[in-house]
Amino acid sequence: MPPNDLERIARQIRLRDLQAVYEAGAGHIGGEMSATDILTALYFRVLRVWPDRPKDPARDRFVLSKGHVALALYVTLAKRGFLPEEEISTVLKPHSRLNGHPNCNKVPGVETNTGPLGHGLPVAVGMAKAAKILKADYHTYVLTGDGEMQEGSNWEAISSAAQFGLNNLTLIIDHNRFQQGAALKDTNDLAPFGPKLQAFDWDVTEIDGHAMQENLPAQEKRGARPHCIVAHTNKGHGNTYMQDRVDWHHRVPNAEQYQIALAELSEPL
Repeated sequence: MPPNDLERIARQIRLRDLQAVYEAGAGHIGGEMSATDILTALYFRVLRVWPDRPKDPARDRFVLSKGHVALALYVTLAKRGFLPEEEISTVLKPHSRLNGHPNCNKVPGVETNTGPLGHGLPVAVGMAKAAKILKADYHTYVLTGDGEMQEGSNWEAISSAAQFGLNNLTLIIDHNRFQQGAALKDTNDLAPFGPKLQAFDWDVTEIDGHAMQENLPAQEKRGARPHCIVAHTNKGHGNTYMQDRVDWHHRVPNAEQYQIALAELSEPL
């Protein structure tokens, strides 16, 4: 699928995400908007997955370590055919399987339960190591937040991935420069991430995380070492009043804000 088509799909995913957050009265819309282009490139071009066979052993694995942006994943999975698109309207409602964090026992296409930060990358390292042991050719991807990289478990996993030679593992850092309650630079600022990953003997690619023409080759890259993509993104991307605002980590637009965002995301490319 060419980049222009992927950009249109990403816009559709952002629009449905916005609507679902507004309808549900909850969500993590800032990080969902920053991660959407990354997810779109993965699910509509890069990942070897089959909606009618979500547990096929040959499938690539994707772990959403920043599990609080589950809604963006749900909308992407629905658009890709893993679940009915109309089911998105049930998000966070009683008895819905679409909870605030993804559940692999309920939602097809979800590989592992996530939510507590710093868990997804260690699990992904285990998946990639298992592929090596089984001589399987699937590739494992994991998406973390930049604030999440403050968790020590991630650096233990990074060290292990290099030790095991996991060239079948790709870490994508959604580097939107904000975390809950503060800018990254005002907390425990580990940026720049590239030199640190390289010091652990990883390959590193830095990209504009909103540019499809940069996401695609980076995600498809294969080499002799584990690969980290530092995706420079904007919190709340696509919405003028949300973008790069820390208060939109976990906030719901009011009626006026919703209409503004709706108009902005509905504009043709």
